Amino acid sequence: MELKNFPKIINLKKLKEIRDIARAKNLKISFANGCFDIIHPGHIRYLKEAKEVADILILGVNSDISVRKLKGKGRPFFPLKERLEVLSSIIYVDFIIPFSEDKPLKIIKLLKPDFHCKGGDYKKEEVPERELVEKLGGKVLIVGGKKIYSSSNLIKKLKK
Repeated sequence: MELKNFPKIINLKKLKEIRDIARAKNLKISFANGCFDIIHPGHIRYLKEAKEVADILILGVNSDISVRKLKGKGRPFFPLKERLEVLSSIIYVDFIIPFSEDKPLKIIKLLKPDFHCKGGDYKKEEVPERELVEKLGGKVLIVGGKKIYSSSNLIKKLKK
């Protein structure tokens, strides 16, 4: 099966198939993740740079329950289905996999990405998944430049 024949939004079974095809073709895989509740230029820069380091960018997206646990009551503003619709239209994103956990450890264990990309609000040594990624032979990269946008800050601004 060719990668172009897979749907853009996938599950763990499809993720494994994509990983196996990519490895057989010697393609590099980049993995990024987040809530993506309100898309802003910082998200686009993050996804663009995450795609530039590899042949395939797989994006993990927090479920509604997971976003609520991480961001608090009233979030997300957009339900998962709508966030997936928006993210599916971004040209840098090859595949999207929703997840319910706080951290995408199950996805990382299965995918074994060459690169795990986090945004500029992180320092490499502070990335929660760093130890697992490096144990599996991958590299953690900080991409997207300095964090100058924040959905939470945008929300506070709008409320004023």
